[in-house]
Amino acid sequence: MKLLADENFDNTIIRGLLRRNSNIDIVRVQDVGLSGENDPTVLAWDAQEGRILLTHDVATITRYAFERVTQGQSMPGVIEVSLVAPIGRVIEDILLFLECSLEGELEGQVQYFPL
Repeated sequence: MKLLADENFDNTIIRGLLRRNSNIDIVRVQDVGLSGENDPTVLAWDAQEGRILLTHDVATITRYAFERVTQGQSMPGVIEVSLVAPIGRVIEDILLFLECSLEGELEGQVQYFPL
């Protein structure tokens, strides 16, 4: 599975994921030239690339993600990560999700972590 980390996603989590599994296909919004772009633009790029979005933004991303779904547009999935959750737990939950989920399983869904 491929992941996209939202602009303000905690880089400590990204580093922890990659430290535990260097084969994870994860890029940051900043890495692909989307810094400062609005949520619909990020979600459109995300869908085009078939990546699951990792975010802490519960305020707006969820709404735009579900708008894509109701309009019949692709939405590979969003993982909303709590800002107050222990980082180690978040890393473990994301690794477990990646290990146990099938490609496309999160299509059209928003999941909240930690599990």
